This record gives sequence, C-alpha cells and structure tokens, in this order.
Amino acid sequence: MNFKNILQVSLLYFILQSCSSNDTSTTPTDPTDNLETPVDLSSYFSVEFDALPNYANQDIPNYITKDNTPAANPITDEGAILGRVLFYDTNLSSDNTVACASCHVQSEAFGDADIASVGINGTTGRHSMRLVNNRFANGNEFFWDKRAATLEAQTTQPIQDHIEMGFSGENGDLSFDDLLTKLESIPYYPVLFSNAFGTETISEDRIQQVLAQFVRSIQSFDSKYDQGRSLAANNNQPFPNFSALENTGKQLFNQPPVFNNTGMRINGGVGCAGCHQAPEFDVDPNSLNNGVIGTISGIGTDLISTRAPSLRDVVKQNGDTNGSFMHNGAFVELIDVINHYNVIDGTGNNNLDPRLRPAGNPQRLNMTPNEKNALVAFMETLSGADLYTNSKWSNPFID
Repeated sequence: MNFKNILQVSLLYFILQSCSSNDTSTTPTDPTDNLETPVDLSSYFSVEFDALPNYANQDIPNYITKDNTPAANPITDEGAILGRVLFYDTNLSSDNTVACASCHVQSEAFGDADIASVGINGTTGRHSMRLVNNRFANGNEFFWDKRAATLEAQTTQPIQDHIEMGFSGENGDLSFDDLLTKLESIPYYPVLFSNAFGTETISEDRIQQVLAQFVRSIQSFDSKYDQGRSLAANNNQPFPNFSALENTGKQLFNQPPVFNNTGMRINGGVGCAGCHQAPEFDVDPNSLNNGVIGTISGIGTDLISTRAPSLRDVVKQNGDTNGSFMHNGAFVELIDVINHYNVIDGTGNNNLDPRLRPAGNPQRLNMTPNEKNALVAFMETLSGADLYTNSKWSNPFID
C-alpha cells in the first residue's frame, strides 16, 4: 500500500470515529456506575483506619515468658480493631442495649463495679471477671468454672446466653444465625471483616477470632512492680524502688509457709505465689476451689469456681478496687481477701485446693497486722495506669 492509500484509509477511519462519537442513541458506560458508594468508616468511628493502633507488636517486658496466643490466631491490627468494634457494639445483644463492654469496663480494669452484671433478661450468676493480661497465662480455660476450653470459645458464649445478650435460639430468643444476618446488614461490618480476613464473610468463628485478639491485646506492664523488676536480677531480690513494707509484702507473697501438723503456719511466708506465680501473677491452671463457695444469690453453694483473673491491676494505683472480689463478689477490699486466706474454712468443701489444706487441715496463716498491711502494699504495686485510659482499648464509636 502506498502513502496515498494509507492517507485515504486514515481519513475514512477518522470520519467513522467522528460519526460514532456524535451518535446520541447510546451512552458510553461508566465503569463506576454499578459500584456501591464506599462506606465512610469515619462517620461511625473515631479510629484512624489508615494508621491503626499497635495491637500486634506491643512492648512486652523480657521477663514475661507466658503467652497463650494460639498459632492459628495471632493478633493483627486489623483483627483486633474489628474485635474492639464488636466488643463495644450493643448490636451484639438482641435488644441493642448490652455490649461486652457493658460488663467489662475499661475504667474497672475491664471488670464490673457491680457484683452481678446486668444482661437483657436479668443479672449474671457470677461476678464479671477482669480481662487484663489474659494472654500472659499458662491456663487456656475461661470462665470461673473453666467451662470454655479456649478464649476463642469463651467470647461468643455470653452472646448466646439468654440472660446476658439474648441470641440463645431458645426460650423464644433469636438465634446466632439471626445475629450474623443482623451484622451483615450493618454497613461497616462487611468492610471491617474484609480488612481483617480478606473477604466480607461474617461467621461465628471469625467473630471468636477477632474478639479473642482484642482481649489478648489488653495488657498492663507499667506498674511499680514492673519498674522494680526491670532494676533487679530476679523477682526474689528486694526492689530498689519499693518501700520496706512493699518488699516485705513481696517476700511474704513469694515465700512458701511452713505448717505444723494441724495446718497452722509456724514459719516462712504466706505462699500466695503457690497459685499466683510472679511475674505474670496468673492463677495456676491446676488450682481447685479457693474456699469461697457462696453464690451471688446467697442460695446454695458453688464448689466449681476454680479459675481466677491475673492479680495484675487487682486494684487501681490509688488502692481503689476494680469492683468486688471473687466469683460472688464476697469481698469488698483487699484486706478482706487476705483475711479470707488467713483462716480458711473448709467446711462442706470437697473441692478445696490441697494447698489450702496442709496436713489435711484448712490453713491458718496467723498473719500479724503488719504482715497483712505489707501484703496489701505489695499487691497495690501490681497496678499500672495506661490500662485505664489508653484509647486503643476504648470505645471506638462516635457518640
């Protein structure tokens, strides 16, 4: 083809293109016409989703060695932020009034100031346990009676409880599948699940994973104890930042007692570390009942409460309590707890931990007033400040 022919063909192509562009009988398709409007997460949350808080790689002291995070569910920033949203969302209750955070309050070390927590159909049978430092423990079982084999399994049981959050599928309640349908209709959840998992699918397994990630992210290592431990070669040395009373309390806490054949202490410390070992201060997973067998209602006995939260942040730094102590809220102050262990009543308790029944007799520690005060002083050193105010664990919703 010569140059003249090429020029003619080019001219013909230009004319055809011009006619086509002037034809108003069809409108070119905009590739974005069928796309949904992107969800603006900032209209729901006070979180910067392009700069998420650090959940996955928080600072952990090198002397903390326990970690029950399963390999199948590591903490991610995207997973934990979704868990945080779910934790604070009242949509997880069937009447939209109760969230996980209703019974696990940040200002109370994620416990409850009330002895019995309020659900949608009444009050709980046991006191809500503090959630701080759940990750840093040997035990994997949860609830006071250890009925949940993992933290993942624990997270959705309150949601499926008739009294607590109401998606039980029984007694006229909606089912958990109804909750999944409900969450699918809420604009921000498909986006957040996609961010965390790569797809928008919402399932119980995924809800369990991210709620567990968020709870495991709640940690406290800025206490006076941690400051002292970082300056000492080991836990048994006197801490240079402690008062004499606090160091005495630490020694009493760690040192095992020596009993005579009637169960009376005749020497040594008081042995709290036998069940709550430093520096994590988690409860030994093999522990049995601690001698508290009452119920919140005052009717009957509860012999199967054998788990306990970490002693970290058992009180606030100023000594104020984070709610009552024990599964039934039996004790109001730390000194009440110490008095309980000072003289154990084993009457009618065939599940009492053997460590509290030396030589076959309920223990009597015979602590002096100074020893009791020293223990209180030491336990107050286990409390931090960041836990109560850090926004990464706070309500993410815009009021």
